[in-house]
Amino acid sequence: MSVKSVALPIRIRRFNPGAWRNVVAGWPLNLKIGLTMLMTIALAGIFAPVLTPYDPIIGDFQNALDPPSWEHPFGTDNVGRDVFSRVLYGARIDLQIGFIATYVPFIYGVALGAIAGYVGGWFDTLLMRLVDITIAFPFLVIIIVILAILGPGIQNMYIAVFAAGWTIYTRLARAEMLVIRQQEYILAAQALGYNRMRIIFRHAVPNLIGSSIVFSMSDFVLNILLASALSYFGIGVQPPAPEWGAIVTDGRDWLLQAWWISTLPGFAIIFTGVAASLIGDGLSKIISQRNTPVL
Repeated sequence: MSVKSVALPIRIRRFNPGAWRNVVAGWPLNLKIGLTMLMTIALAGIFAPVLTPYDPIIGDFQNALDPPSWEHPFGTDNVGRDVFSRVLYGARIDLQIGFIATYVPFIYGVALGAIAGYVGGWFDTLLMRLVDITIAFPFLVIIIVILAILGPGIQNMYIAVFAAGWTIYTRLARAEMLVIRQQEYILAAQALGYNRMRIIFRHAVPNLIGSSIVFSMSDFVLNILLASALSYFGIGVQPPAPEWGAIVTDGRDWLLQAWWISTLPGFAIIFTGVAASLIGDGLSKIISQRNTPVL
């Protein structure tokens, strides 16, 4: 008797725009506004070459310190560079800094904290002592010391932020794990014989990550402000890169004569901060309303 193979039909899940509209309709208003603001900034950075004809680095001394006009909506700086172009191109750098400096420590810290909270023992004790030692030093002091050793620059700034920024996510994830590991669905997964890594990352992390995501939006804003502050002090992104903090620094000596050089990039920083704060508030509402664990 021969056995013939039967080809089973493959079900392809199609994109359903109606379902997505229903999901988005249930989002809080502040989340929608924040996402719209952040997407506006991101799209402005992506399409900067289309939105402005001016180079953000090369200046024109004949048009130095021109006030805002139709030709230069944000005016020009002391070497004739179009400030609007520098703000648009600066969105690329600052958003990149915000995402990398926030979510690389986020992933690393949540993973370590979840493992430590579930496993416990000597690993948990050793990791928490390392976290306590790191947190004992002021965050900004750690950043400045590392940059003083490695030198200024965006890559070294990432290293410095990572060295100091993973600890808060580790503590948040560990605290959540200490509660979640006593829940019935975790005990059920243990009774079924699942290995530790599956229980941690498949069953526990989706249920403990909410508080870390909400905090990450505040951290996103703080990292952009940190990059701006470091550029202001000359140890962050180096000129002539059009980073918002560096642009503010360029205009500090001309503040009374050409207020637009520092003020308008400062508004871009504030706009991004408000967007991230609104997103964080909206995510907090969504997470607080979700009571069903991810099994």
